[in-house]
Amino acid sequence: MDDLDLIDRKIVAELMRDATLPVAQIADRVGLSQTPCWKRIQKLEAAGVLTGRVALADPGKLGFGLTVFVGIEAPDHGAEWRESFAKAVGGLPEVMEAYRMAGEMDYLLRVAVQDMAAFDRFYKRLTDAVAIKNVTSHFAMERMKFTTAYPIDTRNR
Repeated sequence: MDDLDLIDRKIVAELMRDATLPVAQIADRVGLSQTPCWKRIQKLEAAGVLTGRVALADPGKLGFGLTVFVGIEAPDHGAEWRESFAKAVGGLPEVMEAYRMAGEMDYLLRVAVQDMAAFDRFYKRLTDAVAIKNVTSHFAMERMKFTTAYPIDTRNR
């Protein structure tokens, strides 16, 4: 489902903005009746375009006042190390996102913790779990923009 039509793009855009919208409201906004809209949503879910529906929360209000971007340089690039790193990262709930990168750093993690002491505990658990050549931590001072909605083109092409 690589090439979504205009209606599908509009449905996805509406759901990314607010997944709690009733199907009737989404249908109205995209120019469909309820049943065809619901069928399209089901097809988008089955195709893996829509991967889940969640509630977004303010990290500060949940006690996660520190966001850290952690750059990892791997000691080697073999399958065994990659698997052990993936397992270690998967077992650390503070890791919100993990990416394998091109360029100077091999991996980039977005980590959410309460404070510097909590980050230190996280750092020790990470470095005890897997061998790492180099770790570079960047501490976010302010979140200036945050969205989970991709900028889908909802204009007719």
